[in-house]
Amino acid sequence: MQTHWDDLRLFLAVARAETLSGASATVRLDAATLGRRIARLEAQLGVSLFLKSPQGYAMTDAGQRLMIKAEAVEDAIRAAAEGVSARRAATTEGPQSVALTGQIRLGAPDGCANYLLPQVCAALTDQHPGLDIQIVALPRVFNLSRREADMAIGVSAPTSGRLTVQRITDYQLHFAASEGYLATAPELSQISDLRRHRIVGYIADMIFDRELDYLADAGVQRIALASNSVSVQLNLLRQGGGVGVVHDFALSAAPEVRRVLQNTFSLKRSFYLIRHAADRNHNTLTRFADLLSQGIRAEVARLEQI
Repeated sequence: MQTHWDDLRLFLAVARAETLSGASATVRLDAATLGRRIARLEAQLGVSLFLKSPQGYAMTDAGQRLMIKAEAVEDAIRAAAEGVSARRAATTEGPQSVALTGQIRLGAPDGCANYLLPQVCAALTDQHPGLDIQIVALPRVFNLSRREADMAIGVSAPTSGRLTVQRITDYQLHFAASEGYLATAPELSQISDLRRHRIVGYIADMIFDRELDYLADAGVQRIALASNSVSVQLNLLRQGGGVGVVHDFALSAAPEVRRVLQNTFSLKRSFYLIRHAADRNHNTLTRFADLLSQGIRAEVARLEQI
């Protein structure tokens, strides 16, 4: 029995969302219709693709095998469409002058998403008015194999999966606190003084990447005010919550907060751009990735000098 691309498209949506309701929003079909389409595909293939339960749809071994094939078809269709569009535009405008168009979803940790990507992406849409950029700011690792995003920014380089990874730039972090807090707090001139201060930082069991466990490097044991969000931590510092580690590029957004212990403690971390390996020949995504990386490097350099 011949399987059509539309059947595979619906199958991929359910496989990635793991629920009919989640997939229905992506493919714009109601859940009941989508369920019938999946059941029809299973009947055509003579196999069960999903184990259905009240918790959702989990792929069977047959479903996982089909997903590999379906993603290959998806990649081929995307590459073919991109190639046709690029050739048409290059014929009329030249390859480097072609404006980027379409929708790109970018995943990023919330520090980068809050303090770097707004100005970088706003500038990109000024240059490319036909480009729609979606920034998904979540404090976790993105699953590109499920197409949660077209590309993601990470604080470490993944070592598994069908991915391509490139380092964008390094960035600096220091302890910081508000002037109001420091005016009445105990002396703070060396790392050992931190034990007498209220500490602001991450919720320990919600740190999704070892590179974010900043306070462990300083020997801090107790965190009085904690959040899984960098922007919440910075706002806690702005309100006099205590002392915490802050990205240098975020300090311009909080003028009442300043660095402390600069001569005794500093951290360097890196941002990485992570893409699905199958997208390496996707012209629009590749050009966007290059422009995005350039913009982030320039913005980090500018903000760290303020």
